Amino acid sequence: MNPSPSALSLTRVLLRTLTVVASVALAAVVASCALSRPSPVKRTFLLDPTLPAAASAAAKPVSIRVGSVSVAAPFRGKQFVFRESDLKFESDFYDEFFVAPAIMFSDATAKALVAAKAFRRVVPFGGASDDGEYTLDGFVSEFYADTRDAAAPAAVITITYYLTPANVIGQNVVWTKEYRQREKVAGVGAEAIARGWNAALTAILAELARDLAAASLPGR
Repeated sequence: MNPSPSALSLTRVLLRTLTVVASVALAAVVASCALSRPSPVKRTFLLDPTLPAAASAAAKPVSIRVGSVSVAAPFRGKQFVFRESDLKFESDFYDEFFVAPAIMFSDATAKALVAAKAFRRVVPFGGASDDGEYTLDGFVSEFYADTRDAAAPAAVITITYYLTPANVIGQNVVWTKEYRQREKVAGVGAEAIARGWNAALTAILAELARDLAAASLPGR
């Protein structure tokens, strides 16, 4: 005997209901698994170099404004960059800086010049563009962890600084110098690399402060 139309209709409804219930249950299981799975833990770091000692000579009777210290494109992101071979660079998803490197380099440079007391006044990074008699800018061309030799990893920083007269049409660079520091990493892991970068930047800023204190600048 063939089932009646009403029985067929009821069967279809039951099948649809069971399908919907199964789909909802499956979605709930997937969501539960996703929620129970721990999310990747990122470690964040800062560049916090030791500030240089005050210069032995008297402060120059001019003011200086720290402009921007920009960073080359491969290294300007927050993620740590590792040089694994001469041509291969990799970023680390789990280890990164708390703020962008350009901001940290600019801020550290200004703090170092204030501590060195080489100038009458230091206008910090972010100050008015027309403040200060000279402007110090910089460019970071290298900023990575060199792991080409796994037994001797190193923290590498290269910065070129430029000093120009402020508020002068056709500005000319009156002083410039490139600083490159390669610091051996003591220990393993991201924290050891961050300590290496801080040591490298400490050495660079100390040398920068000494050089600017000894530089002969045109009178303003």
